[in-house]
Amino acid sequence: MKIKVIGAGYVGIANALLFAPYHEVSLIDIDQSKLDAIQNKQCKYTDELIQSSLLNVNLSLEHVSTVSYLEANLVIIATPTDFNEESHEFNSESVELSIKAVLDSNSKAWIMIKSTIPVGFTDRMKEKFKYERILFSPEFLREGLALYDNLYPSRIILGDTQANVGFIASIYLNASLKKDCPVLYMDSRHAESIKLFSNTYLALRISFFNELDSYAEIQNLNTAILIKGIGLDSRIGNHYNNPSFGYGGYCLPKDSKQLLSQYGTIPQNIISAVVNANQTRKSFILSHILEHRHQVIGIYRLSMKKKADNYRNSAIVDVLKMCESYPLNIVIYEPQIEEESFMGYTVVKDLESFKQKSDWIIANRWDEEIKDCRDKVYTRDIFENDL
Repeated sequence: MKIKVIGAGYVGIANALLFAPYHEVSLIDIDQSKLDAIQNKQCKYTDELIQSSLLNVNLSLEHVSTVSYLEANLVIIATPTDFNEESHEFNSESVELSIKAVLDSNSKAWIMIKSTIPVGFTDRMKEKFKYERILFSPEFLREGLALYDNLYPSRIILGDTQANVGFIASIYLNASLKKDCPVLYMDSRHAESIKLFSNTYLALRISFFNELDSYAEIQNLNTAILIKGIGLDSRIGNHYNNPSFGYGGYCLPKDSKQLLSQYGTIPQNIISAVVNANQTRKSFILSHILEHRHQVIGIYRLSMKKKADNYRNSAIVDVLKMCESYPLNIVIYEPQIEEESFMGYTVVKDLESFKQKSDWIIANRWDEEIKDCRDKVYTRDIFENDL
């Protein structure tokens, strides 16, 4: 098959690399520098499988301005849809423009949306373009493990009930290493809802254990003991329970806000609480920082977790924004930052120099490279892992 993937983020590249060994795949993006980096095998993603696959798989790269969709059988859209705080909805313009670009030259291709979108968006696109071969298929990929999660999917959900859409499930199953993966067919509104509710539940679970940790810290209880005792109940489970400074990353914050906006006048308490709990947790972390305002405070890494290749929407960045209102002496160690400063704070390039300058270090996630100064590190990474 001839497959075009629009968007070279971690979702797009993970899908492109999944299919590249078996099909003719092109990866498309608006950012030529990103395409050049992928071409030169210098992709920034820390996903080890992505890095190794780039060395062994033939993948065509195209800039969006020169691409042709004329002969494509399947077009996968994986462009970013940021949450607009003013309109209280995802900005889905890039998805809509991508659909239009495909249909301007191709009236037969299947168009599969992987970008997260509001409930009802796919139906609106079908109506607007008078085209039925548009479907939504939610992705459940973790940053740092995106290709792995494609190779071993928890489920494949196709937001379409047309009889001839089964070939899309087949190409996913044939490319994956988990042949018994459940496949669910449903209308697009159900598929769109599942994506939002799934990520909001994950945000809920993170918030629950974060608030447990806040209680334990103030009451001088051992968080690890509490979580272990709770998790041994099979209905709860001993997983996805490691405290942090708040849930972050590209998906959970915006997806939970989008779901809240979908409720409108529908009665709810929990969804609002999930959104609000994240701010409460960050304020709790800020209160600890303010206790050390007369010392040099070191921020060890801005990324959400060790395997994340960026620090967009990470909890510690939000905490730093809250710190701007206070006269704090803060230095940052973050190898991903090339500039000399970030948000007005000094970026220390050398780790040893950072350790020496910092009287107190806060770290959202623990790392062995700061173990020699453990006595001055503040972290809520109880189990010292990325989960």
